Amino acid sequence: MKYVLGISALLLTPLFVFADTLRDVVVKVGDIINLIIPLMVAIALIAFFWGLIKYLFAQGNEESKTDGKKIMLWGIVALFVMVSIWGIIRVIADTFNIQSGTTITPPKVQIR
Repeated sequence: MKYVLGISALLLTPLFVFADTLRDVVVKVGDIINLIIPLMVAIALIAFFWGLIKYLFAQGNEESKTDGKKIMLWGIVALFVMVSIWGIIRVIADTFNIQSGTTITPPKVQIR
């Protein structure tokens, strides 16, 4: 885990160094996250199909069948969680009338 954090910090250093404002950093991090999301969904889908293949080709080996079931179950759980979060974010965005690509201007406080 230490290595992952260290490598991530090393790879993200140029992001912070070359950013003009905090908004640029937030936009760039959002772009990175938007690239990672489809990759994570694809990995979960591949895991499900890997478990399915392992289950189908077990042919009497109960340990391999159980392994395949576990892999399929966790693949479905991962897909369900990711799609559910996607849906919750969509419902929140529709509720507050937030369109993709628009900026939200916060209300201003008047000082008397």
